[in-house]
Amino acid sequence: MMKPLVIGDLIAKVPIIQGGMGVGVSRSGLAGAVAAEGGIGIISTAQIGYDEPDFNKRQIPTNLVAIKKHIDLAREKANGGLIGVNIMVATKQYEKYIKAACEAGADLIISGAGLPITLPELVRGFKTKIAPIVSSLRAASVILKMWDKKYQSTADLIVIEGPRAGGHLGFSKDQLDHIDELDYDSEIRSIIEYKKEFEDKYQKKIPVVVAGGIFDKEDIKHALSLGADGVQISSRFVVTKECDASDEFKQAYINAKKEDIKIVISPVGMPGRAIMTSFMEDVGCAKIPVDKCFHCLEHCNPRETPYCITKALIEAVKGNIKGGLVFCGDNVHRLKEMTTVKEIFDELVF
Repeated sequence: MMKPLVIGDLIAKVPIIQGGMGVGVSRSGLAGAVAAEGGIGIISTAQIGYDEPDFNKRQIPTNLVAIKKHIDLAREKANGGLIGVNIMVATKQYEKYIKAACEAGADLIISGAGLPITLPELVRGFKTKIAPIVSSLRAASVILKMWDKKYQSTADLIVIEGPRAGGHLGFSKDQLDHIDELDYDSEIRSIIEYKKEFEDKYQKKIPVVVAGGIFDKEDIKHALSLGADGVQISSRFVVTKECDASDEFKQAYINAKKEDIKIVISPVGMPGRAIMTSFMEDVGCAKIPVDKCFHCLEHCNPRETPYCITKALIEAVKGNIKGGLVFCGDNVHRLKEMTTVKEIFDELVF
C-alpha cells in the first residue's frame, strides 16, 4: 500500500506530485483537481499570466499577480489539499517569483532548470517548504552542501528528475540519445543514500520523489522499491478534462507517435523533450527572428536566440500546435484517450 507523503508538517494522503508544466499547462484547474484527490498539485509560474490583459506590456508584474490568482483559485478546488509551485531558477527576476509564491501561501516550491542556491534565504520567514530538482548525485551534493554551509539549512524534499522527463532536462544530448545505457537506478539510490547525512545533521526526514517516465502503477512500485517516498507525474495529467491547456494541445499528446518525440535544444542551450511540430522543423533549418522580448529567462539574448521560447509555448498551449513548441515526457505515445484526474488516481493508487 502507498504511504502518505510527509514533508515536515505537510501531509499528502497520496504520494503523487503533479509536475509543473508551463506555459499555462498546469495552473489552478489541474493543480486544484490533483490536490483534491490527495496528491500535491503544482502550478507552473513560467509566464503564468500569458492570457492576462496586461501581459504583452508588463510581463513580470502580470505574472506576479497571476501567481496569487492561481494559487487562490486552486485552493478553492483543492478540498484542503496541498498546492505548490514550480519556479525555474533560470526565470528572470527569480527572487520576485519566489517571494510572490510565498506571500500567496504556496505550500511547496519546487525549483530546477539551474541550481537554486539562494532558495533557503528567499523563503526565510515563510512556512513554504522547498524542494530542489536534481538529476545527478553531483547536483544534489552541490545544492545540499551549499545550503548547509551558507544558510545552515537543508531541503524539505528532493525531486530526482530522470532522463525520461519532459521539458528542460539536466542531461547532455548524448546521454539522452543513449538512455538505455544509463544505470539511472543506481543514481537514484546514491542520491537517497547521500541525503541521509543531512537528515542526521538537521534531525529531519527529507523525502525523495522520483520523476521522469512515471506512467503506470508498476513504475510507481519500482520507484518506491528504490527507496523513494513518492513520484512526480506530468504527461499523464495533460490529457485530463481539468488540465489548463487547450483541447488542441491535449489532442497533440493523444496523436503523438513514438517517432514524433525528439530531443530539442532550447534557446538557452538546454536539451528538452518535445513533440516534433512544423515550427520545430523550421527552427532546425533556420533561425526565427525575435521581434519582441517577453522577459522570461535570465540568460536569453533576443538578438542571438534561435527563436522565442515564450512565443512558441504560448502558441502551443493556445492550440496552434503546428506553430508552437510542445514539451512532453518520454511516454507520451502511450496516451490514447482523454480522461480525468480522478480516473488517473483511481488507476494508480494502491
